[in-house]
Amino acid sequence: MRPISLLLPRAFLMSAMALALLATVMPGRAQVPRASAPDSPALPPFVIVRAAAQPRWVSLEAVVEAVRETTLSAQVQGAIVELRVKAGDTVRAGQPLLRIDAQAAQVQRDVAAKEYERQRQLFDQQFISQGALDRAQAQARASQVQTDFHLLNAPYAGVVREVPVALGDMAMPGRPLLVVYDPAALRVTASVPQALLASAGASPVVRYELDGQAARLVESVRVLPTVDPVSHTAQLRFDLPKTTPGVVPGMYVRVWLGVQEQGAGRIFVPISALLRRGELTAVYVLDAGGQPRLRQVRPGPVDGGRVEILSGVADGDRVVTDAQRALRLP
Repeated sequence: MRPISLLLPRAFLMSAMALALLATVMPGRAQVPRASAPDSPALPPFVIVRAAAQPRWVSLEAVVEAVRETTLSAQVQGAIVELRVKAGDTVRAGQPLLRIDAQAAQVQRDVAAKEYERQRQLFDQQFISQGALDRAQAQARASQVQTDFHLLNAPYAGVVREVPVALGDMAMPGRPLLVVYDPAALRVTASVPQALLASAGASPVVRYELDGQAARLVESVRVLPTVDPVSHTAQLRFDLPKTTPGVVPGMYVRVWLGVQEQGAGRIFVPISALLRRGELTAVYVLDAGGQPRLRQVRPGPVDGGRVEILSGVADGDRVVTDAQRALRLP
């Protein structure tokens, strides 16, 4: 039997060797630092699409009109002996525009005066009634008044829009001679189909495009409370700003009327989110792990910088806003 004193050093030696071997195979934290995990790649810019009740823009044709426009006509018959303005001229209030030879009116006045005198003599002889005499007197007075209407003046400061007569033409009572309008008061009138009136609402949302300019939102719109029995359309009107340059009555205007859709809401994404490859139109949608996945869609109308998605994208989807950037991702 060996002495116990010889076993202790041997056991101690084996324990020390085991600890050294363990330290070599399984190094501790203090001896070898742990490598840090690589940073997660940043998500590409995206938007969370929501199906919302948004207006659908319906295109309407419209025209510029003058709020105040006057057609001047003669109240006497006679030849036009002086025409002082032409179409496009700016006139001031009370400015003489046209003069008519009042000779015919003077002759008519003399005839009416003589007729009245003859009727008065017949009345004195009791050949006619008091009513017949009164009618003759009224005609004589009217002829006297008409002799004062041989000069046409501008009713207000404005612009001569049209001159449908020429020097030497015969002016007749009721015949248009000049058309004058106020350029500081212009409006736009559009015809709205009856079927769109209800969906447009009590306060329609309207934009307009004029002469190649960017679309502008209209602040105040009014719809006339009548519908044409032939065309079944109502008149929509709004005033143009007084500072709108180069606009004259008769110009064409493109008007967009906002119509509320019934049923499910509409989904819009930025135009930059679309990826077009031949017949394929798609967007990148982030999956649960944040990876962009290509998904085919059916686009709809374009509204400014966004486009409606008719199918392929659902409410709550995360759509990448820059399809070209997503295409370059590894």
